[in-house]
Amino acid sequence: MRLHLVDGTFELFRAHYSKRPSHRQADGSDGKATLGVCLSLLWLLNDPTEKATHVAVAFDNPIRSFRNDLFDGYKTDEGMDPDLRAQFDLVEEAVRALGFVVWSMDRYEADDALATAALRFGPEVEQVRILTPDKDLGQVLRDKHIVQVDRIRKKEIDEATVLAVRGVGPASIPDLLALIGDTADGIPGLPGFGEKTAAALLRKYVHVEHIPDDPAAWPAEVRGKERLAATLRERREDAVLYRRLATLVTDVPLAEGLDDLRWRGASRPAFDALQARLGADELRPSAWV
Repeated sequence: MRLHLVDGTFELFRAHYSKRPSHRQADGSDGKATLGVCLSLLWLLNDPTEKATHVAVAFDNPIRSFRNDLFDGYKTDEGMDPDLRAQFDLVEEAVRALGFVVWSMDRYEADDALATAALRFGPEVEQVRILTPDKDLGQVLRDKHIVQVDRIRKKEIDEATVLAVRGVGPASIPDLLALIGDTADGIPGLPGFGEKTAAALLRKYVHVEHIPDDPAAWPAEVRGKERLAATLRERREDAVLYRRLATLVTDVPLAEGLDDLRWRGASRPAFDALQARLGADELRPSAWV
């Protein structure tokens, strides 16, 4: 048995900016992103290669979390397309109507819920498949047991892939993002630290607090050691803060047990209401119980 954990916020953005034709709800408002998420989830259930039986979908609602209290520059929904922002509640209602468990995050983020579920339920299943290309989730991958699925590029990302692509193992992913930054999350990183340099340091020292102040102890392949060491000495506290921002919470209070995540079909009344509201002929009765 596999467990599929879906980054609903990523799917919502992906559907909104996809090349699919625009779609209006029955009341004339934009429903393209919500319809796209629904169709994507139904595709997952019908994909014979995924064999999805237990599924949960996590959403950021709103795009704020406890991390905004730690750092003013952390990501928010400022500048978001109003048509997209208006569907945050709607998409959760729609996904529930299709019979899926929804985790709506406010203090925490969707990625925190996915990380918590992956580690909590991992021992109970053959494999955990996290459907998102988000590099943050690399920190919870375990061999081929907990993996990510990048549906856009149609590839699976396991622990060995993270090491090959990022140059560090899962334990150092938050440290890597702290040093090089992550524009998607508003983490600025430290000036001058590129991915190769940061990876070389973290392969040897694993975490930012273990990197020596003395550049003479740094790996030989690191260029500009004196300058970078001076930056790190001056801004090590910033790096530790950025690492905290990039570190996923793994004890989010999720109420469900594994059996609660089994997809048992959509209820007819909720599905009928959803289909009428969205005005979507693409949603077929095959999703009913």
